[in-house]
Amino acid sequence: MAKEETGVKKLYRSKKNRMFAGVCGGIAEYFGIDPMLVRLLFVLAGFAGSAGLIIYLVVWFMIPENPNQ
Repeated sequence: MAKEETGVKKLYRSKKNRMFAGVCGGIAEYFGIDPMLVRLLFVLAGFAGSAGLIIYLVVWFMIPENPNQ
């Protein structure tokens, strides 16, 4: 989990737990769950009308990379 000096949790893309851009790894670290579960959800969403791919690309550009890893 990434926290700032103020103790507030922030969402970052993971540098160490990544397969492509670190989006799923970052989301998993933020919520404290297994990254494979997040990846599976994106794949399932991808089969449901390409929503997973579009969401992944949007989130990739919106979430900054973790500067502390």
